[in-house]
Amino acid sequence: MKAVIAKAYGGPDVLSIREIERPAPKDNEVLVKIYASAVTQADVMMRTGKPLFGRLFLGLRKPKAAVPGTAFAGKVEAVGRAVTRFAVGDDVFGETTVGFHAHAQFVTVPEDGIIQTIPMTMSYEEAAPVTDGALTVHNFLTRLVTIQPGQKVLINGAAGGLGTSAVQLAKHLGAEVTAVASRRNLGFLRDLGADHVIDYAAEDFTRRRGAYDVIFDTVGKVPFGKAKRALTADGVYLSPVLGLGLLFRMLWTGKFGRRKARFSATGLLPHAELSSRLAEVKTLIEDGALKTIIDRRYGLDQIAEAHEYVQSGHKRGNVVLEVDHHDVAILAAE
Repeated sequence: MKAVIAKAYGGPDVLSIREIERPAPKDNEVLVKIYASAVTQADVMMRTGKPLFGRLFLGLRKPKAAVPGTAFAGKVEAVGRAVTRFAVGDDVFGETTVGFHAHAQFVTVPEDGIIQTIPMTMSYEEAAPVTDGALTVHNFLTRLVTIQPGQKVLINGAAGGLGTSAVQLAKHLGAEVTAVASRRNLGFLRDLGADHVIDYAAEDFTRRRGAYDVIFDTVGKVPFGKAKRALTADGVYLSPVLGLGLLFRMLWTGKFGRRKARFSATGLLPHAELSSRLAEVKTLIEDGALKTIIDRRYGLDQIAEAHEYVQSGHKRGNVVLEVDHHDVAILAAE
């Protein structure tokens, strides 16, 4: 099968396409024929090996997992002997977390892992980014904080993959939502449900003292030390981007002060919890509360270009990898 290979840390040029052996499912696993995956800021960070302390999990000198990618959507191709939840032909989506290997034509996943059948209303391309976007946001906005109707929530980086999900979920939870993004995205974010919008080039939202109950910095661009002045007395700052500064602030505010700084590595949560949360996210999608915003689509052999675009920081919503199986069909025919 074809797969993306990253043998070293570095720029997009470390990524290549190679033929590798197709995995076989163990007794408790399903083999998924992948039709779509996602390329995210997390993928970029893992490719570069930064921040450096992340290499404690990813591999000190080179990636432990040669095949990157965590989000997938596709069709069950085969099942292990003990599998009962899924059958061949089921359309599924999910997340491999630190198991990676999703930027390939096939992947094996435990049946009790982070995997669900795709909602009837979604395509493979729409389902693939859900675990990075909506699932991560669900963890932040329902576990790290409890949003009450009428609370004021600011989303920084609101036009990105995490941001677009955060705007929708915060609005669904009853918050008054302020979205921060570039000028070209402000109308789009209003249409997505934001009550207020801020052009980051025209206004520094941190000057709005005591304005927000929750600040969710989805891109990790505004440190807690600066953002806290815009929080209410008991406000909470959230970010999925962990640096030493945020780590110190989390430890400090956990013991002292009323304003809190919080981080979570969603992909490192127990699989049982993530599976349960993905089921809740699936229900929200089926109820129309969440939808996937797709910016660009790339083929598997365009993986370097996809990384370059995501790393530019200008995407609106999600970047999707469309995985072609034409070569597999030809080999089968032969």
